[in-house]
Amino acid sequence: MNTRFEVHPFPSGLTMVLAAMPDMTSVSVGLWVAVGGRYESVDLNGASHFIEHMLFKGTRRRSARAISQAVESLGGYLNAFTAEETTCFYAKAPHDHFADVLDVLADMLLYSRFDPDDFGKEREVIKEEVAMYRDQPQLRVEELLNALQWPDQPLGRPLTGTEQSLDRLTPAGLLGYRRAHYVAPATCLAVAGRISRATCLRAATRLAARFATGPRRSFVPVVIRPGGPWVRYARHRGEQTQLALGVRTCSRHDERRYALRLLNVLLGENMSSHLFQALREDTGLAYHVASTLSFFADTGDLVITAGLEPANLERALELVLRELRRFQTRAPGARELRAARDYVIGQMALSLENSEHQMMSVGEQWLGHGRLFSPATLQRHLARVTAAEVQAVARDFLRPERLNLALVGPERPHRRVSRLLGRL
Repeated sequence: MNTRFEVHPFPSGLTMVLAAMPDMTSVSVGLWVAVGGRYESVDLNGASHFIEHMLFKGTRRRSARAISQAVESLGGYLNAFTAEETTCFYAKAPHDHFADVLDVLADMLLYSRFDPDDFGKEREVIKEEVAMYRDQPQLRVEELLNALQWPDQPLGRPLTGTEQSLDRLTPAGLLGYRRAHYVAPATCLAVAGRISRATCLRAATRLAARFATGPRRSFVPVVIRPGGPWVRYARHRGEQTQLALGVRTCSRHDERRYALRLLNVLLGENMSSHLFQALREDTGLAYHVASTLSFFADTGDLVITAGLEPANLERALELVLRELRRFQTRAPGARELRAARDYVIGQMALSLENSEHQMMSVGEQWLGHGRLFSPATLQRHLARVTAAEVQAVARDFLRPERLNLALVGPERPHRRVSRLLGRL
């Protein structure tokens, strides 16, 4: 894939990042803002996500319906998401409609109406979203785990807010929060696909002058609760117990993240992984079992999830802990490590064939690192990871004091579960 990368900062503080992919027929455009759930106080919990919703409700020029029609009528689509440290508004369309989709996204970010009537209706919509997550035990257990991992701080609160926090939010509060955070130095225009540098630069130059200036805000660093492991249970009627075992790890700036990435593949990222083989193929204890990584500016975690018959919980947890101990005590073999590395590199290559994934990649990298990492650079970092380094990160992070376990299901777990975690 012939991809050329470009970074262009503007005097206002806005930055354009471009992944030019001349072989594509599409272009993906994202406006990224360095704000998310971590930036919220208790009283503003859910504000970032609420603003994301409100920006789709209409602008001075377009109604809510006109916003979606303006992109969908071109054969494209429009979406957004709120994360812990970023919010992104993005669209994908045929490449000759780049200017049209950028105009819609800029209109949303800069000129949304924030009508009080829309605010009241959207609050009810988000409450329904909160209720939907609460009714899905696979999602509820992850929220429960976050609260255990990062107690009494923004990283541990739900991105949607709660019914109580949503009731506290006001239009004036949201507008003030938006003015403070939606500023040029906190914003990145990420573009990927069939687009020339000159075309993108002209459009970005016009856009940069329209953003408000002001400082890029920061968030309160994470605070780790001493002790542990901690266990929390929530009752939910159903057939299964949902398990989420969290391991606090390192930040996205830590060089150990490359070894940790390979450890996660070996542990539970795909069907060849130790956990999938142990819990599904060998014993039939679970249909779903997986591990995932998340990295933040100052911390991170590895989370193992599984759905189980309540009677199988302790046996499954014993097998999970057995596999964690295996990586602590034994370095992976050369063939296994090579397969994990090839999997990561192959998945990255397949993903970056897509203009939307390229746009997501460069946007995340710029706001998260202030630089772009080429695929070749990432491959070199992965190639240098040794089996001893994988074992070292297992010893660094797979420790009882770094564990937290959340459970959602029909039966309260026995106290033996807590004792099992302490024996890792």
